[in-house]
Amino acid sequence: MLRSSDYSYTRTKNTYILSCWFTKLYLPINIVGMDERTKNLFFLAGEENIIEIYHNGKLRYIG
Repeated sequence: MLRSSDYSYTRTKNTYILSCWFTKLYLPINIVGMDERTKNLFFLAGEENIIEIYHNGKLRYIG
């Protein structure tokens, strides 16, 4: 079973990987924020790339 610190590490690692991936594609990272209701992180890169990062570190490409 994963502890909350493991989730935090996975989430931080995925955030870093996404940042590197977007900048390698020369896409500006416009917004990085946290949804106050769900506590999920979200990225807006370029004009239409939105990715959500859940507590457990899983990613969801929205559009």
